[in-house]
Amino acid sequence: MRVFTTFLMLLMSVGGIMAQRDSFPEEIAREKLIRSTHVISVGQPDSTVSHLDSAIVMIGRFYADQFRNFQDPSAPYFMFMSKNAELAMGIGGVVRLRGWYGWNGALQTNGFSPYSIPIPKNPAKLRELDATPAGCAIYLNIMAHKPWMGYLNAYIEGNFDGYLHTGFKLKKAYVTLNDFTAGYVTSTYSDPAALAPTIDGAGSNGKIDRSNLLLRYMHTFKKGWTVAGSFEFPKSYITTTEGLTEKCSDYVPDLAAFAQYQWHGGLSHIRLSGLLRVSSYRDLLAERNYNVAGWGAMLSGMVKAARPLTLYASVSYGHGQGSYQGDLRIGNYDLVPDLDNPGRLYAPRSIGVTAGARYFFKSNIYAAGSFGTTRYYRKQKVYDAEYRQGIYGAVNIFWDLTPRLQVGAEYLVGKRTNFNHQHAFADRVDALLQFAF
Repeated sequence: MRVFTTFLMLLMSVGGIMAQRDSFPEEIAREKLIRSTHVISVGQPDSTVSHLDSAIVMIGRFYADQFRNFQDPSAPYFMFMSKNAELAMGIGGVVRLRGWYGWNGALQTNGFSPYSIPIPKNPAKLRELDATPAGCAIYLNIMAHKPWMGYLNAYIEGNFDGYLHTGFKLKKAYVTLNDFTAGYVTSTYSDPAALAPTIDGAGSNGKIDRSNLLLRYMHTFKKGWTVAGSFEFPKSYITTTEGLTEKCSDYVPDLAAFAQYQWHGGLSHIRLSGLLRVSSYRDLLAERNYNVAGWGAMLSGMVKAARPLTLYASVSYGHGQGSYQGDLRIGNYDLVPDLDNPGRLYAPRSIGVTAGARYFFKSNIYAAGSFGTTRYYRKQKVYDAEYRQGIYGAVNIFWDLTPRLQVGAEYLVGKRTNFNHQHAFADRVDALLQFAF
């Protein structure tokens, strides 16, 4: 077995590293990560240069993911490659430690979600100092290429944020063959890359974010266009009333699709996404089952407004999309009771907005700001303490001490408003220590 400690010599031999003055800061940071990868060759390669060139292509495909989130693990630190360079296996992960101090009505959760802000505030829990290893992850990535088959990628990732925030929990498990993906992965009705970076694990409350078991087709054309569509296994979250309504088993797949145009080598894009779904329930008074259609639409994107500056934004609107959307994912808002018709449910409408920016002072030091809001609309006016709207704000700074060691700090503020007009704020300061491998 022959170990190539870095890709630096290869990059110089095949044309050199892109001059930093001609590169975006994100590209410079990614190049440093690639150069830090160690390749372990199984058997003597036929040609050192062509073999390592194939490794570069494999690493590059790791980032060719339309659904990458800022907090997803980086390219693997170790990569095993076969003699003919047609098969590679990367093993990697991230050790992530977050600490925080909350005041003005501290949230009793790791993630900062305005939905969870207590109203009224509990005098015994106005402040909190805590930390968590939740978000630590480990993954295995297998990549293969054969002329008759094309590109195959098998990926499995687990996070240590399950039971008591330390238990192992499956996050992703999928196989991609050229344009087809099958497995448990981020929904096609989402755009994680359009969200500004945060230390907070929950992120902006206005985002569309959900993972499903799915079968997806996605194709990128030469002129910068990408289209995708998927069948996704359904799971509805509905609010029932004892003696009046009951949830039925889901049996109609969710349909999701998007069309996207990208430029700046994928660092800028604009995307239009759509969702169509059906949720079922039983009216116990009428002894009859009903199917209710839900739908959603989202316009999202990220734009390199200047070499060091990236802008992010998304707007989503729909009926019955609560389990995909920000704060509403915490509750059962796909279907809710129709107060004028006992025994009946309907798909309420909701809207989510996110906006943000990231600015690079240097390729390894950058700051970001993020805003989000989710608004929930009821068919009838209600007077109880039910959630109506949440507002989320975050400002942070990150420093990459090395390509794989990162520290950061963040200030968070949130507001929850109920239908009875009661509202409350909460504040938090986060700190981050992270090592990717």
